[in-house]
Amino acid sequence: MKVLLLNGSPHESGNTYLSLNEIAKTLKEEGIESEIFYIGKEPIASCMGCGACSKLGRCVFDKDRVNEFVDKMVEADALIVGSPVHYAGATGAITSFLGRAFFSGWRSGKNTFRLKPAAAVAVARRAGTSSTLDQLNKYFGISQMPIISGRYWNNVHGQTQGQVSEDLEGLQNLRFLARNMAYFLKCKEAGKNNGIEPPKEEEVIFTNFVK
Repeated sequence: MKVLLLNGSPHESGNTYLSLNEIAKTLKEEGIESEIFYIGKEPIASCMGCGACSKLGRCVFDKDRVNEFVDKMVEADALIVGSPVHYAGATGAITSFLGRAFFSGWRSGKNTFRLKPAAAVAVARRAGTSSTLDQLNKYFGISQMPIISGRYWNNVHGQTQGQVSEDLEGLQNLRFLARNMAYFLKCKEAGKNNGIEPPKEEEVIFTNFVK
């Protein structure tokens, strides 16, 4: 079993990375493999809604790491997304990244996200973490991904690089989160090994507010 940890910070080895690494260490103690995936520093285009991914099997934009992430996510069993807080929300880069990843991952017909447990982690100097978590959790909720919690909101605090190491409660909560994720994955595996099948999917009905 493997958890993909998505680092949505512009700083590859900053506080978001350190927070995800705390989760990775705890997952390892629980016998769960993980990988920290960095979105990079290059500009990330937003989804254009062109629908080409349904024909190509991947996003038409190929100058960043979105398609690489989706390919890894197809093989992964769970996802945790980490983002610093910018103006009380997730970064513009991670929002553009997730918009294209989730849309192309769904439209491509791959088993990318459905029924794979997920969680979000927000890193801030002071405030804006709750609204950031609400924003990130919406990607999971629309994709049939069970959302895993810790014992508190998944936020850690620090301003300068490495300062999250001083947020003892925040880091402890991330360890709670990691153990809860490991438990859920083991339960899911046990169910599979005992013949419990995934829920049946109906053909999706699309409507809007016009008709």
